[in-house]
Amino acid sequence: MPANLTPEYKAAEAAFRQARDPGERLERLREMLRTIPKHKGTDHLQGDIKRRIKELSEELERPRRGGARGGPALVIRPEGAAQIALIGPPNVGKSSLHARLTGSAAPAAPYPFTTQSPEPGMMPHENISLQLVDLPAVSPEHPVPWLASTLQTADAALLVVDLYDPACLEQVETVRTILRERRVTLTDRWEPASESPGVAAEGDGDPFALRLPTLLVANKVEGLADADAELRAFLEVTGLRYPALAVSAATGQGLGNIGPWLFSHLGVARVYTKAPGRPPDRGRPFILHRGQTVEDVARLVHKDLARSLRYARVWGTGGFDGRQVGREHPVEDGDVIELHS
Repeated sequence: MPANLTPEYKAAEAAFRQARDPGERLERLREMLRTIPKHKGTDHLQGDIKRRIKELSEELERPRRGGARGGPALVIRPEGAAQIALIGPPNVGKSSLHARLTGSAAPAAPYPFTTQSPEPGMMPHENISLQLVDLPAVSPEHPVPWLASTLQTADAALLVVDLYDPACLEQVETVRTILRERRVTLTDRWEPASESPGVAAEGDGDPFALRLPTLLVANKVEGLADADAELRAFLEVTGLRYPALAVSAATGQGLGNIGPWLFSHLGVARVYTKAPGRPPDRGRPFILHRGQTVEDVARLVHKDLARSLRYARVWGTGGFDGRQVGREHPVEDGDVIELHS
């Protein structure tokens, strides 16, 4: 039986796809359940929505890390300019990589399955930070039932591999297969800047399918004579088309390339605001994605300002020098915006 989904439900589903904060995602799920047509054609989808509402509600009700009743948080609230998940098979050095990039105290050891729960940390890049979340190894011997739910808030992924391991080809395919079974696809396509990364595509028929733009990170390359050649050979043999970097968490080789690469491909736009007659506040930029608008900036400043906004003046890299623009004007990285209500 066809689902015959209504425009009201489709709007609720679209809002869910765009939501990143777990609390907002829960609100959107409830709206989806409220608006979905109730008939046999939607029974399966209704059940899926109810299950996710239950899981997310329970997770949000858990005490914060260190609380008496619950364990560590399984849903990590996004912070910084983007949330990046570290994914990979056992013993590829994800935790060591995470510690070097973020300065975190996440446990790292030379044996598999050291990481048991999500470990967030902030990687600085210029005047912003990217949130890196170290996750348990993906392996059939050590299933992680909550992994797909945790990934729902991620914007992208680092797929970490160890080219020195003879089993690396099989390991990567196993990781991809396990994630696909949980409706998570690691994609080599980094969406255009006007689109939000890390969300399912409109019209794919599954609101909970997730496609994460993925950068393959070959770790432990200090043991390879020609790391770049080994990486090219790996990609050629596997047929994978992921963009890739060769790094070493042990020596620091190549680690400085990760932040700039992610920043340029996530489409992050740092926007600064100013009051009339005053210099801009460049201490903490507002974080948007390229393609978002002046109205989105106003909404970040205050939701009431977005409603009352009349126009803005923009100084930026696009040749604007205080030019007056409307609320639909797209922002670019480095823009200075003066909002007028």
